[in-house]
Amino acid sequence: MNLAKVIGRATATSRHPSMAGWKLLVVQPLDAAGSPDGVPQLAVDALGSGRGDTVLITSDGKAARELLKSDQTPVRWTVMGLADDN
Repeated sequence: MNLAKVIGRATATSRHPSMAGWKLLVVQPLDAAGSPDGVPQLAVDALGSGRGDTVLITSDGKAARELLKSDQTPVRWTVMGLADDN
């Protein structure tokens, strides 16, 4: 799991059937100091996260398959929680 900052939303005119109805976010992974770490990623969000939110993301395939209820989903990153900004 990683912390990431939501930097935008993505729109897809064509999606894998397992992704129908899910919100796609553009998230920037963060290091322990809160600085950008690597390149932005796409993540499926079920929590209603918005631009500027700090979120907990995971690349665990089992989590994505369970969330999307599909054994064949191409999703890699999913939002698993909202982090407190304290």
